[in-house]
Amino acid sequence: MQAKITAIGTHAPEQVIDNHYFEDLIETSDEWIQSRTGIKTRRFARLNEFTSDLSEKAALNLAKDYGKDLSDVDFILLATVSHDHVMPSIAAILQHRLGVKQAGALDISAACAGFGYGVSLAKGMIESGMHRKVLVVGAEVLSKVTDFSDRTSCILFGDGAGAVLVEAAEKGNIGACVVGAEGSGGQDLYLSSLSTMINGELIKASGKIYQNGRKVFKWAVNRMTEQAKVLLDKNNLTIEDIDWFVPHSANMRIIEALCKGIGIPIEKALESISIYGNTSSASIPLALNEGIKAGKVKKGDKIMLLGFGGGLSYAGTIVEWGV
Repeated sequence: MQAKITAIGTHAPEQVIDNHYFEDLIETSDEWIQSRTGIKTRRFARLNEFTSDLSEKAALNLAKDYGKDLSDVDFILLATVSHDHVMPSIAAILQHRLGVKQAGALDISAACAGFGYGVSLAKGMIESGMHRKVLVVGAEVLSKVTDFSDRTSCILFGDGAGAVLVEAAEKGNIGACVVGAEGSGGQDLYLSSLSTMINGELIKASGKIYQNGRKVFKWAVNRMTEQAKVLLDKNNLTIEDIDWFVPHSANMRIIEALCKGIGIPIEKALESISIYGNTSSASIPLALNEGIKAGKVKKGDKIMLLGFGGGLSYAGTIVEWGV
């Protein structure tokens, strides 16, 4: 059997935060934020709303919009860096809430590449014959782990969740994948509550996201331009074969640079950064579902998904939508 994405669902909190929100916290402006990031708004969860809540709502949205029965899901993979708890896993909490007692449950800690890792793992689990129906979720409440005194990063992050159902089928629609990591850059993007070191560098044990924006920007553009070409080669495709490019929505300037680097028109890029901000592992499913709901993505379209972020890590694949 092969692996096939058969449904997608998303959810974002109701609270909309525009750029003016930050003018009372730091020295910034709506024009400054939009010109450097492309972000107009983002969503913040309520104080009593957590990653598990957004995950559940995204899964239920998937079931409702595509008429899917989740009662026989046999594994849940949930990508996040903003856990409700260190343990139990959010995947296990979601398993309980959905009432799928038979399902295995595992969290993935690959930051903004987490959703790509999840799709790749689900493909392998199904095509090995071990599982037949895997729910892959990317969900974050980054507003709870954002340092609002850091003017270079606090403007970036938002909350949201996205889920896809990956099922066994005679004909799959998930192509060859790329997955990788460069742990040597771990000190440039981290979230830690422990006073320790990463690669010999003392880190800030604040429990908030720290990012060396310039280094991560340069790494993302160079490495993902390279990996996009690797992904095309592995799938025996050229960039002209790709209908839609869905990179991690980290920053609109990164997306523009990636499109230029791999030779695809910016008009073919689907993003969620402008209305949801950087939602880490949720950004790709949010962007993809926005494209589907807008009528852009059609049956048979070839879609390149490419995530990159903390770890440093990256993962991607090419999906032929709706076939």
